[in-house]
Amino acid sequence: MRNRWWAMPVLAGGVALLAACGSAAAPSAGSSAPASAPASNQAHPGSVMISTRTTSIGTVLTNASGKTLYWFAIDTPTTSKCTGSCATYWPPVTGTPQAASGMSLTGTFGTITRAGGVKQATYDGHPLYTYAGDSGPGSVNGNGKNLSGGLWWAMTPSGAKPSAHPSSSSSKSSSGYGY
Repeated sequence: MRNRWWAMPVLAGGVALLAACGSAAAPSAGSSAPASAPASNQAHPGSVMISTRTTSIGTVLTNASGKTLYWFAIDTPTTSKCTGSCATYWPPVTGTPQAASGMSLTGTFGTITRAGGVKQATYDGHPLYTYAGDSGPGSVNGNGKNLSGGLWWAMTPSGAKPSAHPSSSSSKSSSGYGY
């Protein structure tokens, strides 16, 4: 205990630094903004960068890691219906979405507030998710799945359902995530 006198000023300084780095007021539930590229190449704190990728079912939206983004047919523009174990298999995309540098998307980004106050990204009024059954960038194993009480679709730049389904081998519910 006698050599820990320095911890209090360091801890207080760290808290002050974190408070100074915080962003301005967070968007309210249902807020939206045009899906245009940010002014700089750097993401704002709490933001999630959205891009596109060509897959076996066409062009889809992806997160910064290249994972396909999905929407759940029974969600509403202000409420996610995917909670509990559903959110384990379909992790919500959290944070304020914005187009990656150089991306020009025609849809509208926004957020909703999930239970517990967490901000979930939306595109054209659809809360966004990734899928635990996707193996990596370009995987679209969740497209067309009927799980958790509704259908899941990969999010396209236009907001429409993808025009194609993945090959039969990747669309089978034997992926281990068919709860």
